[in-house]
Amino acid sequence: MKDKRILIISHAHPKFSKGGGEIAAYNMYKELNRQGYDCYFLAAHNNQKAHHGHTPFSTINPKEILFFSSPYDYFLQTSFDKKKSWKDFKSLLTMISPDIIHFHHYIHLGLETIRESYNYKKVNSDLKIFMTLHEYIAICANNGQMITKDSGTLCYKSDFIDCAKCFPEKNPTDFYLREEYIKSFFDLIDHLISPSHFLIDRYIQWGLDKNRLTMLENGQILTDIKAKKRVLKKSKKRSKFAYFGQINTFKGLDVLLKSLDYLDTRTLKDLELYIHGTGLENQPQEFQDKINLYLESYSDNVTLYGRYEPEELQSLMEEIDWVIIPSSWWENSPLVIQEAFKFGKPIIASDIGGMREKVTNDIDGLHFKARNSRSLAEVLEKAIIDKVLYDKLYNNITIPLSIEESIQEHIKVYSSSIEGK
Repeated sequence: MKDKRILIISHAHPKFSKGGGEIAAYNMYKELNRQGYDCYFLAAHNNQKAHHGHTPFSTINPKEILFFSSPYDYFLQTSFDKKKSWKDFKSLLTMISPDIIHFHHYIHLGLETIRESYNYKKVNSDLKIFMTLHEYIAICANNGQMITKDSGTLCYKSDFIDCAKCFPEKNPTDFYLREEYIKSFFDLIDHLISPSHFLIDRYIQWGLDKNRLTMLENGQILTDIKAKKRVLKKSKKRSKFAYFGQINTFKGLDVLLKSLDYLDTRTLKDLELYIHGTGLENQPQEFQDKINLYLESYSDNVTLYGRYEPEELQSLMEEIDWVIIPSSWWENSPLVIQEAFKFGKPIIASDIGGMREKVTNDIDGLHFKARNSRSLAEVLEKAIIDKVLYDKLYNNITIPLSIEESIQEHIKVYSSSIEGK
């Protein structure tokens, strides 16, 4: 495999966007090169105000390329400017001449880039195309959340009639055609990868062949990992909690803050909650007002720290006892789960989706009923009062898959596809 040139494609560069999908893609690119593979990284950049001389590309270094995206159709996941994919992206493939193309997303790039990648097989007949699925955008037009737009109810599957209810300007036929359109691009991909079994099950239910899907966890950079197994101070009250990640309407921060309403005075007096994340200013005003009101009401307990860099994560984790993931949608494999376990922090998580799969209740973390603030309050109280519980969960935490191990698993998938297995 060392003689194969690999192109990793992401919907954003982590220098400009800190989401889990782009970080996973970038870490993969860095580790492939570290292990001696010839790997390039292409990331969409949708900042329309950026100055790039009216050219479609810019480089951070010779192997890291930004692709300036054009106005985008989020319903069909396609770019309005077809020249970007039919000509510019095609020219880039000719320049890089990859043997393996691995998409970590197609949003901002356009599904057309998958077809142009497939068409490049006319130049390199041995080319193989892979994609890691990070969410459900192909299945659900509502930002891939699989929740209804009006009431926020969880969806268990896609249905043309029900989907049209979320988009009154569309009809069921539009959703039928959307599904057929997106699947026509997926058919061109040699193999699909998912970081969770839950997401695989959703895509099989959607109609993909299970034999085309493989579960591979995103690897972690395991630095100073020995610090995780330090000796704990016995019988210490564990009352410092933290939320890490983007702040938006479906990450459940409102559910978390409302849970404080149900805590008794004694429990609340001990609790400290640190919020590390950004994005609140980009959310609907009603949601902003709700969060800000809670922050003001519980200013003695809650601190909003805002943005953080990956390099700061270890020190931030050392300050707290628990990591809370209160998401109200079907998360796939939240990066923060692996990050918390990497630093030996038990997790309190919603009992749905990839969170339920990755965090085992009463083994290495605790579940609460998703979207239920009263249920979360009960778990928070238990976490603070039960001094023995924390030690048990802490000692059961398994070190997550390393980035080195993850790369080797990916190489096996690449090799199997190349060999026709």
